[in-house]
Amino acid sequence: MKAAVRTWEAVREFALGLPEVREDHPWDPERAVAKVNDKVFVFLGNADGPEPPALSVKLKDEALHAHAMTAPGAAPTGYGLGRSGWVTVPLGLKGSPSAEVVCEWVEESYRTVALKRHVKALDERSGAADGAGGAG
Repeated sequence: MKAAVRTWEAVREFALGLPEVREDHPWDPERAVAKVNDKVFVFLGNADGPEPPALSVKLKDEALHAHAMTAPGAAPTGYGLGRSGWVTVPLGLKGSPSAEVVCEWVEESYRTVALKRHVKALDERSGAADGAGGAG
């Protein structure tokens, strides 16, 4: 479970470091979400409960969604969110994805709900805008 908590902490830190992101607790002080432009892009839950931590991300990219669904214990997110591409991934099972892989999914979820200016800021920060071929 310690490895799962370390992964959760790394993913939380990554998510909260994205441009203009804030953490919120809209339903329960123990269950965190990360938001950009007041839209949730990752349900972080918590790492203090009796169960290993899990998180949910919105993956519209078919390849990333399919990859996330192959993670041990992964399932469409409840409350009907799964129909919109949300996937819940437990972090404490044998064969769970690494923090790096989960951070890739978190970034894709961020890009799905963020405004263009947020994505531009992310691309500029990461250098991904170099060679993109578009005029800005």
